[in-house]
Amino acid sequence: MAAPASRPERRTTFSEVLADREYRGILSAGALSWLGDYLAKAAVTALVFDQTRSAGAAAATFAISFAPWLLLGPLLSAVADRYPYRTVMIVSDLARMVLIALVAVPGLPLPVLIGLLFLTALGNPPYDSSRSALLSHVLSGDRLVVGISLNLSLNQAAQIGGYLAGGVLAAINPRLALLLDAATFAVSALVLVTMVQHRPAVNDRAARRNLVRETADGFAIVFGTAALRGIAVLVFTSMLFAILPEGLAVVWAHHLEPAGSAAEIGFDQGLIMLASPVGYVLGGLLVGRLATSDTRRRLIRPLALLAALSLVPALTDPPLFTVCLMAAACGFCIAGMMPAANGLFVLALPNRYRARAFGVMQAGMQLLQGGSVLVAGMMANRWPLHQVVGLWSVAGVVLVLVALSAWPPADLFTAAIERARRLNEAPAAG
Repeated sequence: MAAPASRPERRTTFSEVLADREYRGILSAGALSWLGDYLAKAAVTALVFDQTRSAGAAAATFAISFAPWLLLGPLLSAVADRYPYRTVMIVSDLARMVLIALVAVPGLPLPVLIGLLFLTALGNPPYDSSRSALLSHVLSGDRLVVGISLNLSLNQAAQIGGYLAGGVLAAINPRLALLLDAATFAVSALVLVTMVQHRPAVNDRAARRNLVRETADGFAIVFGTAALRGIAVLVFTSMLFAILPEGLAVVWAHHLEPAGSAAEIGFDQGLIMLASPVGYVLGGLLVGRLATSDTRRRLIRPLALLAALSLVPALTDPPLFTVCLMAAACGFCIAGMMPAANGLFVLALPNRYRARAFGVMQAGMQLLQGGSVLVAGMMANRWPLHQVVGLWSVAGVVLVLVALSAWPPADLFTAAIERARRLNEAPAAG
């Protein structure tokens, strides 16, 4: 698509973005939280399985982190718009620090442990929505897009490191991993206090309404604005298939090694799970660094289509190397399109709806990713996995083409960006 407004074709560098002290604080705090989360996920799953010898119980402890997004995500994100974003992030960090430390207490009954994990995960929606909204106050224009690229790449790097470290600690002392997770939350809160400046809430008390109605406003602004709706539909469509290699890695590994040993199957599973994050890191860094602002925007649509196409070769029942290559290519394409789509979304979004709108987007992505893995996994119980993934991705290509056919023209993006700019300047004008 054409750029909403003419601007010089200049590449923003990572060093320019990292020179901003506040951005470094937000990035560092997020990296600490991500690393601790992934470390704890690997460790607590092993802890529960060791105590119960139940695969279902272990899976429940892993899946519980997604539940708040599906049940309360948009509502908790609406709360974030009522208070200063930095304050919401600090409170979320401190609350999760205490709760995850309690999970490390020996001898907890399983229902109590899962309950504490759920309460811990309740801090994720307001924290993530506040961080996304705060970034758009700290960075602007192309710097914001490059900053988002760094954020996404660091998230995937933290996932790789966290899972590897968590797997090692799980075999030694899983409770130590949980205490380390609690420590990351404490340090994250300290970083936010010392490196990020306080800003008032975007919505004052006089503007508050019923929390449910405020949450509904988040849905209304996303799906009632043509530009935002076009971005949301394309992103949601992409999430339907992008998670399949990671989510079905264990099934794919068993399919590739039907007579393999546990070690061989585990090795294949690990490679498949790591391939997508590796592609994600490369896509975020390369596209974010080498492409100009206008080029990144023009790449949103072709990369979305290529992401779906990259998994279609699963129909040929490829070997492990090709499966990993497909997963990495899909991750590369998603990471290449998401920062530019996110930056465009921010430009067309009035300030006072930012946390709520990001909450709607995050909840939708979590729901679609979890649902796609669940449905595809059920289908794989009846049909060969490579056929399920391949045909699912063919359907994904069709859906992406439909989403692209409804992509708004450049003048609608221009109008939405100009309207958001006027609304954002209105308080100062008045």
